[in-house]
Amino acid sequence: MEHAKPLPKYLVQRYHGWKATEYAENAAWYRRLATEGQRPRAMVVSCCDSRVHVTSIFGADQGEFFIHRNIANLIPPYAPDGDHHGTSAAVEYAVTALNVAHLIVLGHSQCGGVQGCIDMCKGEAPELEKPNSFVGRWMDILRPGYDLVKDENNPTDQARALEKRSVVISLENLMTFPFVSERVDTGALSLHGLWTGIGEGALEEYDVASGQFRPV
Repeated sequence: MEHAKPLPKYLVQRYHGWKATEYAENAAWYRRLATEGQRPRAMVVSCCDSRVHVTSIFGADQGEFFIHRNIANLIPPYAPDGDHHGTSAAVEYAVTALNVAHLIVLGHSQCGGVQGCIDMCKGEAPELEKPNSFVGRWMDILRPGYDLVKDENNPTDQARALEKRSVVISLENLMTFPFVSERVDTGALSLHGLWTGIGEGALEEYDVASGQFRPV
């Protein structure tokens, strides 16, 4: 691996600072996590966006959440086709191996992936239409949701509507996984859709009965 470089110094310094403080003060807890394994109560599927910090939002400790991040917090439909499916594999592991009780899909404001989908659907992002665009083909999962928000005249409102639609589509796709739907039907697993507004620190929850997001 001749292209690999040493870790940036600022990260090395931060690591040593963490090891001398946070780890040193909680060493017994970390050793327990290592020896006893993880027992998370919930899985969270969130966006890769660096501004989305799931553990901070919920004040969670290490070992509490099984977290999977991808572009625009999307979950594809169940497709056992022998191809590579990182998100589906994470869902399978969380549900069948870790037996999480809750599965949360967390969307967010100013999502670049969602905006990319809007641009693509408007014909303004030809680079995403190319067959070799990983982002574009991933955002195809969300493309059907654009038809439900395309009549929004305000660009900000349109983006926010599609951000929330990405959560709903992911929840719908989750139910196409047999091992998910079976556990939901028996009450062993509950699904939750959330959206967070980064600037205002807002958190909204999807209400199935009304089809709307409500403040938490």
